[in-house]
Amino acid sequence: MGDNAQISEDQLKVLIPGFYTRVCDDALIGPVFNNAIGDWKHHLEKLVAFWSSVMLTSGRYKGNPVAAHLKHLPTIAPAMFDRWLTLWTEVTDELLSPEAAITLQNKAARIAESLKLALYFRLAPASGGSPRPVLAAS
Repeated sequence: MGDNAQISEDQLKVLIPGFYTRVCDDALIGPVFNNAIGDWKHHLEKLVAFWSSVMLTSGRYKGNPVAAHLKHLPTIAPAMFDRWLTLWTEVTDELLSPEAAITLQNKAARIAESLKLALYFRLAPASGGSPRPVLAAS
């Protein structure tokens, strides 16, 4: 059974706005998102398209998540990813079947780890050296 077996477009259209309402109200990560996002309606549509592309292979999302986070969320810290994932787990558990929730939680954890690596670590040049931060971790 594939990742998208228990998840529908309609579920994503409910899940994503519900989740980001919780994000916006969160003391740790809410201010970062609220300061970065000017048009929540448009942003939520983009996020639904992203998750549709990831989970349903719809191909609707046409962006670059790493570049977007570098540009629009410069104050994001590594610990904020953990908080985001905690809220994601809470909301997916509340709104979805256990199987669908776990599928989305696992996918989000993999995406978060990849995004953290892309944002905070860059491999050293071929001449040697150790990885260096892309963004300063706070």
